[in-house]
Amino acid sequence: MSSIEIEAKTTEEAIKKACEHFHLTEGALDIEVLESSSTGIFGLVGNRKAKIRVTVKEDSAIAVAQETLRKIISLMSIDTKISAVRKGDDIVLNIEGNNTGILIGHKGRTLEALEFIVNKAVNRATETKVRVIVDTENYRKRKEESLKGLALKMGEQAKRTKKTVTIDSVNPHDRRIIHLALKGDSQIQTKSDGEGLFKKVHIIPNRKKTNKEESG
Repeated sequence: MSSIEIEAKTTEEAIKKACEHFHLTEGALDIEVLESSSTGIFGLVGNRKAKIRVTVKEDSAIAVAQETLRKIISLMSIDTKISAVRKGDDIVLNIEGNNTGILIGHKGRTLEALEFIVNKAVNRATETKVRVIVDTENYRKRKEESLKGLALKMGEQAKRTKKTVTIDSVNPHDRRIIHLALKGDSQIQTKSDGEGLFKKVHIIPNRKKTNKEESG
């Protein structure tokens, strides 16, 4: 994890700049004082600035994620509590409070935007590949179950009609759920198509295998 060096008139001012730079509290940072400030002779000659080296602590990814999300939500004037848990390599932030449905947005787009910003902040501050998942009102689980149901339904349609069916505008996380839901079905295959973050998912019937099975 890389470090940055900061100069200021005093050590305290340098630490304050470091906290502002990383958007973290002092406790989440490792701070090494390289040079202390000095006023020199009679406060006029030989003035020297304070210089510190700052590194984000290894275990501060959760702190960065929580603090970033807290600041964003505070701008929306919503009273919430944010809890965090580790699930493997992922960090899951759960938002609790009144009227948190507004944070989900249409088809979960607001929640996805919050998640995108938080991930960017964590990756920038800690230089790790941790994935942060933002959830509220158990939306992620409900969405996952809904996507699995949709995938199975579309898969059956593809097999019945022997034609490719397509699910439009799907983000990477949701595409993975769809692919995994249909992975075990030997009569169909799935393929993502498109550019950018949101792509289509094609569910394609394996015509040869399907016909062979039917003739048998």
